[in-house]
Formats: sequence, structure tokens, C-alpha cells
Amino acid sequence: MKEVYIVATEEAEPLGPEAIGEAFETDEVTVELDEAPGSFLLRSAEAEIAVRFEALEAPLGWTPELLNGSEAAHARLRRARGLYRLGYDTPPGSQPTVGVFEALWCARGLLEKREGVLVDASAFKVHEEEDIREITELDFDIRDHVTLHPVPTAPGDAPLWVHSHGMAKFGQHDVEIFQLSEEDLLPAESFLHELCTDLAFGEGPTPRIPMETSNGEAFMLVSSEEARHGILRVSPDTFEGHEGEYWTVVSPEGRHTTSELLRPYRSRFEQEDPGRSEALASQAARLRPAFKARFHRRGLMEPLTFLVRAPFETHPEGEAVQENLWLEVLAWEEARITGKLVDGAAQTTEWRKGAGVEIDEDSVNAVAMGRDGRPLDDEEMQGVLLAERPS
Repeated sequence: MKEVYIVATEEAEPLGPEAIGEAFETDEVTVELDEAPGSFLLRSAEAEIAVRFEALEAPLGWTPELLNGSEAAHARLRRARGLYRLGYDTPPGSQPTVGVFEALWCARGLLEKREGVLVDASAFKVHEEEDIREITELDFDIRDHVTLHPVPTAPGDAPLWVHSHGMAKFGQHDVEIFQLSEEDLLPAESFLHELCTDLAFGEGPTPRIPMETSNGEAFMLVSSEEARHGILRVSPDTFEGHEGEYWTVVSPEGRHTTSELLRPYRSRFEQEDPGRSEALASQAARLRPAFKARFHRRGLMEPLTFLVRAPFETHPEGEAVQENLWLEVLAWEEARITGKLVDGAAQTTEWRKGAGVEIDEDSVNAVAMGRDGRPLDDEEMQGVLLAERPS
């Protein structure tokens, strides 16, 4: 069984049999209690989850520096007196994500009974209960499950080695890419997140066979044992603690040159032209009364989507920055808009795709519409805004 999750609680006393049954037993899930207090096995058609309880004689008192998480999560972990270690196994042929999410639902059930945090030992992350609720309810975001680690390896213009931690929980090797410049760090992380998502769902590329991205750029995966031998000016000591096998991203010719591969990803992190931002904000202000009125008179079965964009505060590297995010409008009461994010924050998981949010209508700086899943251009949108409600 893969054992990568630990639920850490401040309670030194384990859950009793009645509480365990109440939390987990359903028509689809059976509970088998272990002789050891607080330990049990969950069986379902999707997976088997083994939970082992360990009581600590004193609070943990420290947290590893490498763990990523909020200060509140670290503080709660330092106070931990009880540990529930979760292992999981899935039937052959199951999608790799199935066992992960079954284990996360188990962790959620434990955290609803005991205050605490979840440690993902494979990705060096610590999650609070609210994180686990969002992860289990909202759209899949690989950033909740893996950590990307940039490491300087050599002097020069492209010194960075970026590698992942956390793919073992999906039964996959972690991934890595070499010879990156600082300006290519964010594009590389975006590419690696897409690659890790494919691998997590069992849809990754076949090793040693060139594959094209959705943008048409080609790359290839090779074993790190082979790829690391061809890197100049990188000391073998760099890989201390990372001796396991990784999938290394290289060009179709097997070289550590990925500049062209990352070219389409760079645009995702370019600042919007100030002139365009001003034009979009002006259009939003001009159209807002008609946009709001048309939203309220939309037909019940009318296949229209109303989208607005607004700034949200995020904290990459711990510093507050404003990031424009789009949300689908679900309700518009007076000056408050309730919606669902259609894209998550680019560099953090503070605002997850699919999360419900509320904003002031005055914060809207762009509007858009779609019909049957197709975005409408400006002329089409203005035509729809002036149309009467369908009969």
C-alpha cells in the first residue's frame, strides 16, 4: 500500500469504534476495525484505505522546513499529539487518481471528527481542513498534489534544475527539466504542471517517443539515469537525496534545450498591455447596465454564459499581488455578484478553479459572454445584450 498521507491532530486519544463507524460506514464502504485502537480498514469497490493510529507522548513541537503550508497549519502540526497514517491501494487497471481521492475523503472524514491538519509526505505539503474540502469538491488542480522545486546547478544564463515531488502517490515517477533561465521558471512550471496532470490520470507520453504539446511543440521523456549523464558542469552532489528515477524532459533529439518548448507558455505570464486593460475596463463600465439587465432576463434554458473579470489578491513568494480572474456569474443581487471561478490563480492555489466567490460589481474590469460553450465576439455580445428574452 502507498502510505503518503498523515492526519495530525491535537487529540492523543484515538477515535472510538462508534465514531469511526459513524464517520465512514455507508452502503458503498465497509469498515473493519483493527485490534489497535483508532486503526481500521475501509473497503470499497474503488480502493482499500488502511488507517494506523499512533499516539505521541508529547506534542510534536517542530515541523520540517521543507513543508509547504500556512503558518496556522504549521502551528497546529507542532501541537500534534495523535497521528493517523493513511495507506491506500486500488484495483488493477484503476485510474491513478482514484486511490488518492479515496484517501483524501478518508482524511476529510477524520478532520471532521478531530481538529488537525493533513501532511502529504510525498509532496512536502501540509493542508488545513478547508484545503481538503476544496480539493475534494472542486476541479482537479495538480498543484494541490505536487511541489515543484527549482535548484541552481551551474553558473551561466540557464542554471536552474526544476523537479517535482509528489507524483509517487499516483504511481508515477517525478519529472524534471534542466538548463532553465530565471525568466523561463514560471513557463516551465506551467508546462510541468500540465505534464504531471496527464501522468496523474494515466495519460502521459510514452518514454523515448517524441510527443507534441497542445501548442504543437515537441518534447520527449527519458529516464533520469540516462539524461543526467549528458549534462555539463553539474556536480553529481546536486542530486543528493534525489537518486530515485525521474522522467527528464528533453528535446525530440534528446538535448537539454527546451526554449522552443516553453515559448507558448511565456505569454501566460506576460503583463496585459495597459492600453488593452483600459479598453476592457471602459467597455465593462459602458456595458454593465445592459449586461446586468440581460443576465436577469435570460431564459431558463437559454444556453448563455455570463462572465466577468475582477482582481483578486494572491501571495506568490509571500508578497501580495493583484491577479485578474474570470468568474461565471451565478447571481447578481444589487451590487454583489456571486459566481464560480472559471480559472484559478496562476501561481498559487489560494483561488481554485470552480471555487465560489463574491465580488462587488464595481470591481469588474472586463465582461464576456458565451453561447453553447463558444465565446462571443464583441459584436455578437452587443447583439445579445440588446435582445429581448426568448419566448
